[in-house]
Amino acid sequence: MRFSSRLLGDLAGRFEHLKAPASDAPEAQQDPLVAQRVSEMLGEIERDGFDAVLRYARDLDGWNEPDVELGQEAIRASGDALTPEHRAALELGAERTRRFADLQRAGLSDAEVELAPGLTTGYRYVPVQSVGAYLPAGRFPLTAGAFMTVGVAKAAGVPTVVACLPPGKNGEADPAVVHSAHLSGVDRVFVLGGVQALAAMSFGLLGEAPVDMIVGAGNAFVAEAKRQLFGRVAIDLLAGPSEVAVIADETADPELVAADLLGQAEHGVNSPAALVTTSRELGEAVIEEADKQLSSLATEEIAGPAWRDFGSVTWARDRETAVALMDDLAPEHLEIQTADDDFYHDSLRNYGSIFLGTWSTVAYSDKGMAGTNHVLPTAGGARHSAGLSVSRFLKPLTYQRVSKEATPLLAEAVETISDYEGMAAHQATATLRLERLREGDAR
Repeated sequence: MRFSSRLLGDLAGRFEHLKAPASDAPEAQQDPLVAQRVSEMLGEIERDGFDAVLRYARDLDGWNEPDVELGQEAIRASGDALTPEHRAALELGAERTRRFADLQRAGLSDAEVELAPGLTTGYRYVPVQSVGAYLPAGRFPLTAGAFMTVGVAKAAGVPTVVACLPPGKNGEADPAVVHSAHLSGVDRVFVLGGVQALAAMSFGLLGEAPVDMIVGAGNAFVAEAKRQLFGRVAIDLLAGPSEVAVIADETADPELVAADLLGQAEHGVNSPAALVTTSRELGEAVIEEADKQLSSLATEEIAGPAWRDFGSVTWARDRETAVALMDDLAPEHLEIQTADDDFYHDSLRNYGSIFLGTWSTVAYSDKGMAGTNHVLPTAGGARHSAGLSVSRFLKPLTYQRVSKEATPLLAEAVETISDYEGMAAHQATATLRLERLREGDAR
């Protein structure tokens, strides 16, 4: 996350970098080698079908079984491998995410209005018919991903949701990820990773028709596959490395701020973490505290490079400058830890999801405990787009109904406009109806 050059000029003298990113490389970029490899894989799978899917599953995932689908009994029994405490935590996350999705769905109501006597228009929300969810299960099996994709799609009313996850290091499906999908209402589960998983769902190679939409996070190859498949299927969004940003003032606890920044830096060595603070002292304390925490962090080999290369701390002279800086960054996750959180909540416009107050932290949403969706825009996408929600799985389909009595109101205006534009066929559709009306056609 970097401030735009235009903004830097506008705010000259109103802020200062206490820690700037060490790397000039962008946090997320489209690697041409990745794009080429994904294009080759998609082309081969489209040409050779499921045989190519199995070849890639064997070569890339180490999957040597003849079938990539988990049976329904295996899906139902997946929770048996977990501790009671783990199962209870997953059940809590699934339930809270579903409740929040149900709230969103309840706010999307069909509507109808009579714009003029005899002219009725409206819309109704209709779910897409099938969704393919990709569930990351690599170094970090992200169990809450199923809540955010499978569960929210089901809350939207999607009839068929299939899920793919790569096998773990032991060559088997991660039981916690499978159980999360089961709790979320998944219909079918396939042990299939990466590009081949997205291709199989999109091309209809898993015993189902091609899905209408693919959703879920993944590595650079998964993101590139979604980019190339978009248009053939819908996608949720193109997400890059996970991001976190914090606005904090002198009342914030530097230990908590540092911990929250490193909590998201842990996602990957190119995950940016940014602090904008109105207190120079707080900013300097957070830098010191982050270095201290990294010295004993088990995942320092990930969070350390991310903080060193892509972490930043910026001192803003006032809260209005802090808002301008943060709206320019448009982070995926944004925490507010100040004496006046409401001011920032009312003023900020560009973020994926906001976490208000000292007692809020991104990890609560990451793990599904807060109910809100963690599939969010990155790399500045929050300037124009929102995260995944029930509405993404729904199509607001419009309709119109015109009575015979309302025909002159519409047809005469369409005749006039079409005549000016030179669109004779359009004009005829209106003229013919006017003629029927004058002839007394009762239909």
